[in-house]
Amino acid sequence: MALRLPITQLSAPGKFNHHCTKTSYNSHSALSWRRTLSPDSLISSSVSSLISPSSTTEKSFGVTCTSAQTTSVGAVNLGPGTPIRPTSILVVGATGTLGRQIVRRALDEGYDVRCLVRPRPAPADFLRDWGATVVNADLSKPETIPATLVGIHTVIDCATGRPEEPIKKVDWEGKVALIQCAKAMGIQKYVFFSIHNCDKHSEVPLMEIKYCTEKFLQDSGLNHITIRLCGFMQGLIGQYAVPILEEKSVWGTDAPTRIAYMDTQDIARLTFVALRNEQVNGKLLTFSGPRAWTTQEVITLCERLAGSDANVTTVPVSVLRLTRQLTRFFEWTNDVADRLAFSEVLTSDIVFSVPMSETYKLLGVDAKDIVTLEKYLQDYFTNILKKLKDIKAQSKQTDIYF
Repeated sequence: MALRLPITQLSAPGKFNHHCTKTSYNSHSALSWRRTLSPDSLISSSVSSLISPSSTTEKSFGVTCTSAQTTSVGAVNLGPGTPIRPTSILVVGATGTLGRQIVRRALDEGYDVRCLVRPRPAPADFLRDWGATVVNADLSKPETIPATLVGIHTVIDCATGRPEEPIKKVDWEGKVALIQCAKAMGIQKYVFFSIHNCDKHSEVPLMEIKYCTEKFLQDSGLNHITIRLCGFMQGLIGQYAVPILEEKSVWGTDAPTRIAYMDTQDIARLTFVALRNEQVNGKLLTFSGPRAWTTQEVITLCERLAGSDANVTTVPVSVLRLTRQLTRFFEWTNDVADRLAFSEVLTSDIVFSVPMSETYKLLGVDAKDIVTLEKYLQDYFTNILKKLKDIKAQSKQTDIYF
């Protein structure tokens, strides 16, 4: 039995725009599909018959940010299968900074966790060691997606493209394929992580793609939750804490951008609180840390906790703008320019923060339980400095016993 799942075929690369058209499903829509498909029946289908591309596009600036029109799906006569448990979830992007915390939290709370992981030289064995099931698939290859969704109730999408990859390949084309597969196979809930203020920065490809994906998901008809994030505390370790400890250069800018960083463990905890709250279905939430920090304030805090001064190299915002303009002249540096555009937003006079009182009230969460940046970095430096002190003490031991 060959199954045909409608996946969008998108236009050529280029700039996106905010004219995200509404997704259209015909009378033989994906709603008619049952999630009782067995893995054997799905995997045994011809791979070439899984994809049936069709799309309607709206062009602007030579490129498309468009929702797709699905092709008709013939009715399938399937017998009853095993009911899908609400605790069955698929985490996409499970090896990332946020994804691994989502996996850990889900396992701790008793969920049956399946992780979609791209085939890679270093297997994600740590996910298996934790108790998750790992399946190999690639968002850039839509035909690999359907089998990962068999028996899944909820999809939690934490994925984003790698720095070396074109942003559009995974973050737009791959997400459209994933959302349409989820719709076709009757996934009950879809959680999508986006970026705060993505609707206000169409000049940044990644942010515009995130916004268009939000609209695509909303128009798909899937029961969903969209969560916008401001910044991860974990990212500050490699950016500031480690270079200061190793007496290496710390890169910063002269811009007054303020970001309310949040611990990814708190993000994961709040995500599952939201997942179980029916009042949150279909809503757009923004998770923000207790306080917004400038780059200089973060560096100063790290210096105080490390007990040493940082060797700060300041990059003027004007240099980033010039570099972005120069890389636009060459086709092979377009993706570099796209990422510089994101850096430029993060180094402008913008505050990435929102009041959280209403969100905490909706989720029934106490603000005092959210980790502050001071506490997070203090714990890190206390632990790492203790380890360094122990290593130094061991290296000074000169007595040798035979």
